[in-house]
This record gives sequence, C-alpha cells and structure tokens, in this order.
Amino acid sequence: MKIGRFFCGYDCCVSKILNLVSIIKNTYTMKKSQTTLILLFVGASSFAQQDIFALTGKESNNIIFQDFRALDSKKGITENILLSGNDQPKVYSSKLNKEISEDKKSFANAQASQIATLAVDGNGNLVYMPMYSPNIYVLDSKTKYITLLENNLSNPKACDVGSQFSRMTIGNDGNIYTLSNSGSQLLKISSKNGKYEVTDLGIVTDDSENGDNQLSKMQTGFGGDMIADDNNNFYIFSAMGNVFKFNVNEMKAKFLGKVKGLPENFSTNGVAVNAEGKIILASAKGGVLHTLKLETLQAEPMTANINMPIYDLGSPYVLRSNKQLISVDKNDIYPTKISQGFVNVKLAKSQKGNANVKVYNASGNLVANKTITNISNSENRIELGKLVSGVYLVNVESENGKTIVSKKIIVK
Repeated sequence: MKIGRFFCGYDCCVSKILNLVSIIKNTYTMKKSQTTLILLFVGASSFAQQDIFALTGKESNNIIFQDFRALDSKKGITENILLSGNDQPKVYSSKLNKEISEDKKSFANAQASQIATLAVDGNGNLVYMPMYSPNIYVLDSKTKYITLLENNLSNPKACDVGSQFSRMTIGNDGNIYTLSNSGSQLLKISSKNGKYEVTDLGIVTDDSENGDNQLSKMQTGFGGDMIADDNNNFYIFSAMGNVFKFNVNEMKAKFLGKVKGLPENFSTNGVAVNAEGKIILASAKGGVLHTLKLETLQAEPMTANINMPIYDLGSPYVLRSNKQLISVDKNDIYPTKISQGFVNVKLAKSQKGNANVKVYNASGNLVANKTITNISNSENRIELGKLVSGVYLVNVESENGKTIVSKKIIVK
C-alpha cells in the first residue's frame, strides 16, 4: 500500500498502515514566511535542459521502482531515462574494491522495488538509498555504472517507518545529506579523490515551539523530501506538506507552516530546486508538478508537465539567500560571506578560453591564484584553503589580464 512516500513492506503491521492512511487525511494551518531565496549551483558541471532528476514509480497501490529519469522542469517533459528496473547495470563495491553481483530479490540491491531517496551531486551523479537497506548507491549518469557504498552506520527496517530514509539533497558544501523519517539520524555522504565516506551527524530534534507539528511524529513529519540553501539550512517537506527548517550547526527542526494550494490528494514526495531557482514539488500519487514560493508557502500548478508517480526529485542546485536572481548569462562570484572554505565563480556564455582567479588580502598581497579552463557558461568551485578571517578581494582575469568580475568577500 502506497501512502505518500511510506511503504511498510510485506511484513508490516496493519496498525502502521492505518496510521499512515490517517496522515493523508489530516490538515494543518500555515504560518510564517521566509526570506526570498534564489538559486545557487553546487559544483562545476552544467546540465543543459535537464535541470532536475526524478525517481518514478509504476501505477500501483504499492511503491514499485520504475526508473530514474532526467526532466526538463520548465517544459515539463522527460529528457531521458538513466536507469530502469529492467536494466542490468554493473555494480562496483567500494568496500570489496571490485565489481559484484547483487541478489535482485533482496531489499538491498541497486534496483530494489522500494526506493524513496534521490540526490544529485555537482558532477551529475545520482545518489540514492533503498528504503529497507543501509546501502547507498551512486549512479554515474554518463556511464550508468553504479558504485555501492556499504554503510554500517544506519539500520532501516521494513516495520520501523521512523528508521527509513526518505529525504535526501545536496548541501551548499557539495556533500549529500539524507535524513530518516523521524529525524533520528542525519547522514552526510562526502567524496574526496574518488573515495566516498559516510558520516553520522546525529539526531535532528524538534524545536520547543513546534507544538503539535512535530518532525518526529508520523502524522506530521514523516516522508517527503528536503532541499538546502547557502547558509547551511535545510528545508524538510513532509508528505503531508508540513515544512520544517534546521541548520546543521544546531540540529533543531523549526516548523514553518504547511504548503497551501495543493490538490487534496497531493502528497508531497519530491522537492527540488530547478535551474531557474524555482522550488518544484511532485507527488507519488501522480498529478501535475507544482512550483512553490517559500516566503508564502504558496504552491501553483505548472501548466505543461508530466503526470506520473514521482517518489523523489533531485537536482545539483541549492537556494541562495539573496533577493535577486542571478542571470543565466552573468558573471558572478558568490557567496560573499565564506564559512565553508570555497567560493563559486560563475562565468557567462560570452566568456571564452581560460581565466585566472586571484585572491588578495586587505594588504593587497596575492594569497591564492587558481586557473580555470573552458570558462564559457561555467560554474566553478574555487577552494580557498585555510585563509584567516578577514576581508579579501577575488578578481577573475581573462588570459590577457583583463578583469572579468571582481568582488570583496568576508572569510569567517
């Protein structure tokens, strides 16, 4: 039985199913607004028209994985299918350091029937977890090769809905984050020099002012998806449309309100930020995609788009807390307040060749110099190293020494 993003499995108790049914019937009021947030691309890859990716299901009362596919969210059309349940992909074990064969009948395989998480990293790889397995998989969107990360830090179970992972997103730091239904465990999936590492960040607890709208309660907080912004904040959308916000430094989820304007039978299962900076909502029950204004929590249906069961959405974008949208053909340096040790350099289509990114301290001394190639229409993450706190100037120069874009930044 499919209820939003929850699926209790073949051995699950009837009482849990009845509880899940009641979730869909409940309604809550919306409160508060948020600062206008806009787009920030994490990573240096470009995705042309396919700006978001979807985990889709079959037309069934149960959750049955169908495929991962790229979507053009603006036009509302499918671009291409990356992996289907009928494919026979190669799976590489990071632990065993070799290619392996998986039991397709088990819950723990790359094409398990029950999958509810999806994220996209800065290189265009799809990251996901089966619902009843701690395994984490990374699908190369170009080669279709799958890497298995054997995760021993979590233990999701078919009859313990709270232990299952149903929300996943890319963070501002380029790492992937996934949160269990009850908030009992937040995992960070990082990659360095081709090696993956999973870190348990602990429990995300409810804010003391949440009242009856608890992230940790099945009726109000389970299921759904999550997105991030450039201030290390995460926004959790439960299957019931309740929205919570937490920061990785505090790990307390604050209830923001309930999404308005959705059809009565719409369960919020997939959430992602597209290339235009819009928040896209999708449902496991099918129906058209919706856009959302975070400052009002008002949803609007998209005119021409897909109508299919979508269990999750993912994209390589996060929200940026500025009040003006970055033009798709504009040179820019962001963020200007640095806390994660890197800065992003966006260069327009009109730029050609290579460029040098030079960083100067307040005394005018050159403290960093990076070269980027093929700069036309590119997003580039520039590692700043261990700079001391203070004000710096980032100057991007063309090959002939002409300044393309320049900004002051503050390193915290």
